[in-house]
Amino acid sequence: MKHSIQFKLTIVSIFFISVIIVVSWIFYHRSSFFWFEARAEDNLKSLYQQVDELFSNSSWSDEELRIGFEGLNNPNNAIIVVSDGYNKIYTTTNETGMMFDSLTSMTKLIRNPDYLEDGKPYMIEIHQDDRMNTGYYDLTGFLSNGYMIVIRTSMDAINNSAKFTNRIFMYFSLSILLLAAIVISCISRYFSRPIHDMAVVAKRMSNLDFDARIQVKTKDEVGELGDSMNRLSDKLQTTISELKTANTELHHDIEHKIQIDEMRKEFLSHVSHELKTPIALIQGYAEGLKESVNEDAESRDFYCDVIMDEANKMNDMVKKLLSLNELEFGQSQVQVTRFDIVELIRNVCQASDILLEDCHAQLNLQMEQPVYVWADEFLIEEVVTNYLTNAIHYVSDEGKIIIRLVPLEKEVQVIVFNTEDPIPEEELDKLWIKFYKVDKARTREYGGSGIGLSIVAAAMDAHGKEYGVRNVSDGVEFYFNLDTDIS
Repeated sequence: MKHSIQFKLTIVSIFFISVIIVVSWIFYHRSSFFWFEARAEDNLKSLYQQVDELFSNSSWSDEELRIGFEGLNNPNNAIIVVSDGYNKIYTTTNETGMMFDSLTSMTKLIRNPDYLEDGKPYMIEIHQDDRMNTGYYDLTGFLSNGYMIVIRTSMDAINNSAKFTNRIFMYFSLSILLLAAIVISCISRYFSRPIHDMAVVAKRMSNLDFDARIQVKTKDEVGELGDSMNRLSDKLQTTISELKTANTELHHDIEHKIQIDEMRKEFLSHVSHELKTPIALIQGYAEGLKESVNEDAESRDFYCDVIMDEANKMNDMVKKLLSLNELEFGQSQVQVTRFDIVELIRNVCQASDILLEDCHAQLNLQMEQPVYVWADEFLIEEVVTNYLTNAIHYVSDEGKIIIRLVPLEKEVQVIVFNTEDPIPEEELDKLWIKFYKVDKARTREYGGSGIGLSIVAAAMDAHGKEYGVRNVSDGVEFYFNLDTDIS
């Protein structure tokens, strides 16, 4: 509190007002005595004029003069003594001491008429009475009719009046000081409150809380400062938001780079592992041909068939890897068109007739009417081909392969079923991993690379649609969903 602007402004203002009041009181204290002395002289002069006018009427009796004498306007209760110089004395006091002093002053006039200055009928002097420890203002002179007059005013009355007015001034000054302290405190609070509010908002801004706002109520410098702080808060919020967005994107880019590096390492590891066997076979049979291990034509043809078969497997794997790479890295754009999924499935099945005959499986297509979907026709053909190829390779002897469509809300689910032993539950989620094989011996037998289902996953992720695998009572179902309505 003692460090606040309100406190400092109040203290400084009260200090300066106090200084002004003290200086004013000192000046007033000193000047008030001079003012009251001047007023005392004016009162003496006024009394002289009244008495002179009263005694100028020669037709009045002594009793009328006394009555008029006592009715004079005498605010300071001055003692007035008038004498004709012989046996008549008019006075406003009954104190013999005062009378004696006044008559003594008159005696001075009788003995020394030159006591007065030239041209003046009276003189005003200050006399000090050591016996009473007080002083007096004395007017001594002659009236117009030749009577002598002495008017005496005690300085105590003047001093008491000056002290009283000084006391009143002091009380008034203290009241003004107290009132000024209250008013200044309120005014300083009024002007310092917006600054305090700005300090609170600035503190919240330092804690990254940009919801705080300064209520701008004036158009002065304080209002402009508050408006500037509000704009600064908005600008900081926008800038920090942009920095956070850039930081998030950078973090994603770093994670993406790390992921790419990991995928590259994994890719090289799996490719080197998958190519090792066919390369070894091709090298062995090629060396056998070169060294003419078997000279008969049938053996040479067998060696060539093995080399060609392994080369075809390697070529097929490389093509699938390229397709998968394009899907995973977004190089292959999804071209959504409307086509008949039933016709596409029939075409894929027709192209696989030779494989179906070799596995001695029964293919059942549970679909008749055309079903139009919205998707990338080329990628969906890859998905159906991989599902069907997988079913052909794993179907049980003399088993069944069933392809059916299940209508959903605004979607259709394509299901490829084949009879076989159930896949272990812990293996289901791993089927979509590149080069992963549940039965490695059987996969090698038909030339599988473990990439087909990875292509399915990448293609369906590119479409943003659901896909998966599940064990059923007598076999395994692979499925994926497609949009039938894009409204």
